[in-house]
Amino acid sequence: AHGENESSFHARPGALRRGGTADVIALNWLPEAENFAHRIRSFDKANDASTMWNELVALANTRTDFIRTGRLDRIYLRHFGESPPPGLATQPVRLALLGSSTLAHLAPSLRIAAARRGIWLKIHEGEYGQYLQELSDPHSPLHAFKPSAVLFSFDAEHLARGLDSAADADRAEAVLRDILTHMRDCWRAARDMFRCHIMQQTALPVFLPLLGNNEHRLPGSRHRMISELNRSLRMAADEAGADLVSIDARVGQDGLARWHDPIIWHRAKQEVSLAAAPFYGDLVGRILGAKQGRSFKCLVLDLDNTLWGGVIGDDGLEGLVLGQGSTLGEAFVAFQRYILELSRRGIILAVCSKNDEATALSAFETHPEMVLRREDIACFVANWQDKPSNLRAIAQQLNVDLDSLVFVDDNPFERNHVRSELPMIATPELPDDPALFAACLANAGYFESLTVTEEDRERTQLYRSNAARKTLGASTGDVPSYLRSLGMALIWRHFDKVGLQRIVQLINKTNQFNLTTRRYNDADVIAIMEDPNAFGLQFRLLDRFGDNGIIAIVIGRFIERNVVFIESWLMSCRVLGRQVEQATLGVVISEAHKRGASKLVGEFRPTAKNGLVKTHYETLGFATLDADADGCQRYQLEIKDYEFPIPMMKILQA
Repeated sequence: AHGENESSFHARPGALRRGGTADVIALNWLPEAENFAHRIRSFDKANDASTMWNELVALANTRTDFIRTGRLDRIYLRHFGESPPPGLATQPVRLALLGSSTLAHLAPSLRIAAARRGIWLKIHEGEYGQYLQELSDPHSPLHAFKPSAVLFSFDAEHLARGLDSAADADRAEAVLRDILTHMRDCWRAARDMFRCHIMQQTALPVFLPLLGNNEHRLPGSRHRMISELNRSLRMAADEAGADLVSIDARVGQDGLARWHDPIIWHRAKQEVSLAAAPFYGDLVGRILGAKQGRSFKCLVLDLDNTLWGGVIGDDGLEGLVLGQGSTLGEAFVAFQRYILELSRRGIILAVCSKNDEATALSAFETHPEMVLRREDIACFVANWQDKPSNLRAIAQQLNVDLDSLVFVDDNPFERNHVRSELPMIATPELPDDPALFAACLANAGYFESLTVTEEDRERTQLYRSNAARKTLGASTGDVPSYLRSLGMALIWRHFDKVGLQRIVQLINKTNQFNLTTRRYNDADVIAIMEDPNAFGLQFRLLDRFGDNGIIAIVIGRFIERNVVFIESWLMSCRVLGRQVEQATLGVVISEAHKRGASKLVGEFRPTAKNGLVKTHYETLGFATLDADADGCQRYQLEIKDYEFPIPMMKILQA
């Protein structure tokens, strides 16, 4: 009976209603699961934790409502409730969920949304309305839990309790000021106690207007105050380094009735409805993923009936449906504009099309209504090979992981082929109407980011320049001559607040050339800057093709009076093969020696992705020290014995 109820509900996403108000918010970019019930029943037949985890992640990446989420969560808790599966490439997260109303119904969606991104999540849910007591009591369960992340979820009734419609402007301003001060105090207390990642849910706009269209003219209106609070909260969060879960923005798109059910609120004090819980979880999961560099980097685009209407090889340029004079043509233009804006904020664009290359390029070069041009595309692949093979080639050419790619194609066959062959690539289930393509991509949150740096904005040019370097290298043949011809300059400087966002971003996004894969937040990096027994170095590489941006980070720490431990060493893979590693080591040695060190100790901690640097320290001349049971290998270098190679670049301190 349970299975039948689930099936009938899942087939009718608007079927669940509470008092005629709350519809399910579908995760409609995800594909429907095949044989969901059978796969759930087969879970316990798997004979190892890794297999079960992979299947759980696969099912989490299908279209789940809160009923299916609950079923997945029961499996999650049964097998992974207390400890993560072995060999995860991500950092486990211990999340404290602190708020002023009932939050237990959100926990399953939070765990499954984290699993959707390969992240293991354990949740501490604070006692109902007791978040202040838990924060202030060092013997509370919260302190015993030791969260690595805290999410504050305050309901609107709790926030607006000091205001009524009779209040004047001064009183309304004082209430707003007090609320923001209270939130800042909570963030500060949690960060000071746990050195954790802080998230703050925006206020749900649940209050009805009293004045109408000009509600802003009633200072004591709680409807007005929540709007003012959310606006002020964004500035306060930026100043404090807290990340927002912007459910007010989602309400603006989805409608309040789909997020909040007043009947359930009065019965159970659940402010976010059950129907909205999976989407709520996904909003939080995107932030947790972005914090660990799990956001996608590259958008790979099909062409025919994806960027334009029609088939260019059959219809020709003049037959394409694109631009003014056609409702479909205008929809394709709007989609291209959205893609171009993604590119300008740092997403790499690529093309993967079954087409004749010259024919496909002609649209980018000559069609007057094309928004995207060839120079916007970092990698252009148009041929008659299968899409999975071409996607592998694109990832290799761009030097990114396959799980960094989002593939957009209107053809269900091609989407299913890619999902079958390359399940690590995100392949959204596009709607039939191109007018909805951009919204589908935006709703999926693939490209969630917590900051935008100058390197992000210039990323397409960086990758195009890298392709030019490869072309030059292939034509030169003589590697030393090629490297000298690049005219490289390695510019280094100590960690500073100017580069803070890029430093944190690079640390948390780099997985392949990363010796230890330790993750650091803003506070951790600032602590290194202030620690006299530690140093952090950032490296920027310039050459004749342009500025590669900050490409390497090294963190050193004294573990003995004369020994510096290289706590973290990571580099962008796009500069591999240019002897930047040797030049970087030279700077590290000089900095350590200047501070009184005579030895360097390095460490390699293996992960699922960093096998590339397994022999890094040996190649640089370090001697092997020891290894532990987890495969972590330590190395040592006597500074006096190191012979500096002839550098292939200038090395300059900024």
